[in-house]
Amino acid sequence: MQGKRILYLLLGWFSLISGIIGIFLPLLPTTPFVLLAAWCFSKSSKRFHSWLLNHKFFGPIVHDWQSSDGIPRRARNRAILFMWIGMTISMVVVSRFWATIGLLIIGLCVMTYLLRMPVRSEDNDKTR
Repeated sequence: MQGKRILYLLLGWFSLISGIIGIFLPLLPTTPFVLLAAWCFSKSSKRFHSWLLNHKFFGPIVHDWQSSDGIPRRARNRAILFMWIGMTISMVVVSRFWATIGLLIIGLCVMTYLLRMPVRSEDNDKTR
């Protein structure tokens, strides 16, 4: 059991560091890595999980995901916009038919998922 805990802890830190790098690299996403780190920390270390939940920048991401209130409409729309900008740049740079088809399918799946998520009302955003 100790080995599994260490594996989750290492994966959590690797994910968090990848998410931090994603802040500065436009094609590397931040949010999925932070959410993965939160999940890994919840399985391995209450201290690190609590630290991440209370973090100034990453805490709101995790709270939004774990709450049943949904995500802010503005955040969802910005995520979709920037995802498609990144995907379009990748399609132009790579310019391979199958890569373009793959990126389109991935983009459509992620966009569908985001559009199906519950959206939090603007009133709830102002109370945070």
